[in-house]
Amino acid sequence: MASSSAITEAGATETTMDYGGSATVATIHPDILEAHILTRLDGPALASVSCASSQLRSLSSSHHLWTTACHSTWPSTNSPRLRHIISTFPDGPRSFFSQSFVLPLPVNDSKNLGLSPPPPELISAVDIYYRDRLVFSKVQETETITDWFRCSPFRIDLIDPKNVVLTTVTHPDEAACHDLAKDMTLSWIMIDPIRLRTVNLSSWRPVSVRRHWLSGEVQVQFGSVLSGEKGCGSELVQCVVVVTCGGSEEGEMQVREVSLQMEDMDGMHLTGKDSLVIFNRALFGGKSKSKSKSKSKGISAGRREVESRRWCDEFLEITRMRRERKLRREGRLDTMCIGFGLSLFFAGFWLFVLPLPKGLFPFL
Repeated sequence: MASSSAITEAGATETTMDYGGSATVATIHPDILEAHILTRLDGPALASVSCASSQLRSLSSSHHLWTTACHSTWPSTNSPRLRHIISTFPDGPRSFFSQSFVLPLPVNDSKNLGLSPPPPELISAVDIYYRDRLVFSKVQETETITDWFRCSPFRIDLIDPKNVVLTTVTHPDEAACHDLAKDMTLSWIMIDPIRLRTVNLSSWRPVSVRRHWLSGEVQVQFGSVLSGEKGCGSELVQCVVVVTCGGSEEGEMQVREVSLQMEDMDGMHLTGKDSLVIFNRALFGGKSKSKSKSKSKGISAGRREVESRRWCDEFLEITRMRRERKLRREGRLDTMCIGFGLSLFFAGFWLFVLPLPKGLFPFL
């Protein structure tokens, strides 16, 4: 075993260990690298390889490799319209992957307040896996210019209430329903097809799993926390994704509901108009020039689950504290109203019921 040095195209010296005369990466033919090695990598690994050398960066920038990475990670991106939209991104599927893979952080950047108006259309690309098996995949377009959308509470339903999506997965029993928290993953990519921006609104792993006591349906909740308007109940907003699963007569799992809603810190649902403002910030959020990772657009998959759960827990804690303060404030107001009412009652009782003492008012 001996060490050897190789000169990369960038001029840097790479030191490798020669095990029995084995070749370095630089001596492998580019066609072999691209066809037999890089095609086996997922998106994050492909991005890491591109930082190794200028040769690998050039090879790993192939649109074919990133298109395959997008389709394998999110099968919904294989739809004809999404394929066309992804091809129009500045760097094609690589730009789409880099925007959609990270988790947005609720960093309120005042520079984003002057953005252009929200898009007239949003596209949702949703994929659900259970134990590494695809159980649901759908692309849905939502118009945002109608008065009904802007004035009504924001909600996107991917499954008609009368329909269910059949799967070949065995429905977990009551004892194993909490295994869904580690066996189910969800990705909800919101796409602006006009300005070519995306944001992934899902926590990837569930933040809570509950079984309905009567129907036996299991509600799996995903979510993410986004920044809103400062100084009000929507300073932080939670994107709530609910997946409702039930069992068929044969014991197979059915997906009965996949929905997205927006809730503020007071537990109120946002309207479509207010939700568009939040989405607009999330789509363009994180273009900070700061070198701090905490102010970047998002985080990688390694920290996605931890960060998403932390933000959701903090959001729930803030919601609980605001609810308690509201109850205490309302309790004080109720006490004051009761005291004032009792004062009026006793004053009236004294004046109109009890006899007045003689000589108290000589002029009467």
